Amino acid sequence: MDTKKIVLLASGSGSNVENIVNYFSDNKSITVSAVLTNKRDAQVLDRCNRLNIDALYFNRHAYVKSDCVLNILKGLNPDLIVLAGFLWKIPEKIIDTFPNKIINIHPALLPKYGGKGMYGMHVHNSVKENNEKETGITIHYVNANYDEGAFITQVKTRITKADSSEDIANKVHKLEYEYFPKVIEELLSK
Repeated sequence: MDTKKIVLLASGSGSNVENIVNYFSDNKSITVSAVLTNKRDAQVLDRCNRLNIDALYFNRHAYVKSDCVLNILKGLNPDLIVLAGFLWKIPEKIIDTFPNKIINIHPALLPKYGGKGMYGMHVHNSVKENNEKETGITIHYVNANYDEGAFITQVKTRITKADSSEDIANKVHKLEYEYFPKVIEELLSK
């Protein structure tokens, strides 16, 4: 049986990247083959060094103006491209090359609190300010628009008036760590 390959794209600390790498570390049929980041000083690079995972930084020109990142992805030949805290919009040429093979996780119950600029604490602060009674995660396919691809799954968690934005973030992170690797595994096992 061929090993299924995941390529992760990340922009920040890489806690979801590390969680996914650890989840699949003993899996013989699924592997994380590389991590690509658009931030030269992203903590995810340090995590990848520690975890012995190939990682690569790219700039906006390599991503948008040239086919450099597209060609790297083609060379890696991933079965799934996973956005794990990646903040740039995916160019249509990459979406077209990997149809239904790019997924993202969003820290809210889309369509609420989605779109450009809605990531991390921006989302959790908005959820708190609007006195929501629940929030959660949405795992979805990536299309040409921010957070508008077809849903794969949503998982909810209750929140109370006493919860701070940080409490909400912690509840959402727990859902991300528990469900994101499982959904990736399910998609690659089909």
